[in-house]
Amino acid sequence: MERQNWDDLRFVLAVVEAGTVSGAARLIGVNHATVLRRIGQFEARHGAEVFERKSHGYVVRPEMAAMIEAAREAQQALKTVEQTMRGGDTSLTGALRICSTDSICQLILPEFFDYLRGRGMDVQLDILCSNAHLDLARLEADIAVRPALKLPDELVGEAAGRLGFAVYAAKGQGDPGPWLGLGGPLLRSRPGLWMQDNVPQSDVSARADSFLVLRDLAQRGRGRAILPCFVGDPAPGLERVEAGFAAMSVPLWVVTHRDLRDTPRLGKMREMLASFLLSRSDLIAGVSPARRSAHSR
Repeated sequence: MERQNWDDLRFVLAVVEAGTVSGAARLIGVNHATVLRRIGQFEARHGAEVFERKSHGYVVRPEMAAMIEAAREAQQALKTVEQTMRGGDTSLTGALRICSTDSICQLILPEFFDYLRGRGMDVQLDILCSNAHLDLARLEADIAVRPALKLPDELVGEAAGRLGFAVYAAKGQGDPGPWLGLGGPLLRSRPGLWMQDNVPQSDVSARADSFLVLRDLAQRGRGRAILPCFVGDPAPGLERVEAGFAAMSVPLWVVTHRDLRDTPRLGKMREMLASFLLSRSDLIAGVSPARRSAHSR
């Protein structure tokens, strides 16, 4: 690749990582106009636009996602050459955007930093919290951790265990109180569909589109809530309650967009993230402490 061409591509990648031209300018240490000029040069040379210009920033066009990931692979290869010549560590480095639900992002993924560091991976993680699904085709994220009964056609990946659910209420209450309902994107979750079929609207005192908010309401004694077991089991002041709710779980997937399925960098990171999640499978599935002890003996 010509030096000028690679330099222009470096500016394109900076915009991808920062999401804005001004952010890319800060990353590289140049002014706003220089970034715009170099992106324009790259797009003019190749006769295609890389980004959609949105009010909130620059978003990669779906048809350009594979090109961007190939550029990241090239950037990683250059870093590996430099590290090898210096006799340094050639482990995977760079930036990685992982999106998942707010509860997984807050309670599970922070440990992934330590997991990577312990394996010599100097990776910059961008954790994106959203209970709505981000568009992996536009590189809003590189990898998603998603609970789902099945994957849509545009996503590929592997199941990394199962996500268990149970009903929780404040400890010591004879009557766990009314139901706390699911709202927003959680309505389409398996617990949300169960509630629509089994809980009358008159029995629901409040709703939230976040399991973390429902956990906090249940801790305050405001009612009973269906929660992922990794949210409810460790929560102080909560206990599982019988509420006519049968044991329920869904596969937990680690996925990328199908156009990027053969990308070595993402394949490696997907494998490591799945391994990390499987190492915490009892917690995520909701295996009780007593059963965990029995399994370990």
